Amino acid sequence: MTIQFGYEKKQVLDGLRGHFFSRPEIRTLVIVINAFAIVSAVLFFFKKIQPLPFLLFSILWLFLWISIRRLLPLSIYKKSSTFQDTFTLYVEDRGLLLETKRGRQMWTWEDFSAFKETLYFFHVYFNARYFFLIPKDAFKDITEIQAARQLLKERIKG
Repeated sequence: MTIQFGYEKKQVLDGLRGHFFSRPEIRTLVIVINAFAIVSAVLFFFKKIQPLPFLLFSILWLFLWISIRRLLPLSIYKKSSTFQDTFTLYVEDRGLLLETKRGRQMWTWEDFSAFKETLYFFHVYFNARYFFLIPKDAFKDITEIQAARQLLKERIKG
């Protein structure tokens, strides 16, 4: 199977958000911050804390949320020239061959540790932090997407 693709900014930002929110440390941080936000709202409602600490905590919560949802994905997108390139991806029995105008890279199936599927992408992971995004809209039709999904499930044990 051969697919050619480039990346759309909106989709990439959504894919990066999906990656960040799947990280255990980010999930834990968001759960803890949300729990503190709920506790502080309840304490403020029952007049156990002053308005200023509640306001400061609310601003901190808002800043954290904006950082994770907007600033972090945007900074990664802007730093990486990868998202400006166009690619040809060959899905083979041996693995994935990625080709750009700058060169080629072959990865065997054993090089990958896991994959996950989101709305716009297949995230193919080398390890917990490094991954490659394969846009689903690069496939010709739903049959090719289903075939790619099945192949990734069979070949990537993670």
